Amino acid sequence: MALLLDTHIWIWLTEGDKRLSRANAAHIEKAGDGTLMISAISVWEIAMLAHRGRLLMDRSPRAWAEASFSYLGIHVIPLAADTALESYALPGNFHSDPADRLIVATARQKGLTLVTQDKAILAYAKKGHVTVLK
Repeated sequence: MALLLDTHIWIWLTEGDKRLSRANAAHIEKAGDGTLMISAISVWEIAMLAHRGRLLMDRSPRAWAEASFSYLGIHVIPLAADTALESYALPGNFHSDPADRLIVATARQKGLTLVTQDKAILAYAKKGHVTVLK
């Protein structure tokens, strides 16, 4: 099963953060090579979090991300125009955070299972609009 990691899941997984649920950690561990993915918007999000001092890193965001890609075998899904357009045509009622909208649109368009602990996205998934780990 191919998995799309939400930004916070990617950070927690890379940093060994205990907030990553056991269930999500187990699913990620079972994922085969080449099945862990992130949206390019997540790279932008970590860079912005670091720039604003909300994510402390022991190296530059570029070095952190490149090390994470290599260590975890993560593939980055580029942001495409059709994904950007889809992000504002999501079915149902979804909040306005652009990064979350792009991540959900990416999961929907690519047929990926989204790994998240974000309550708003989980509530959206319960309505059948995106597939998440259970």
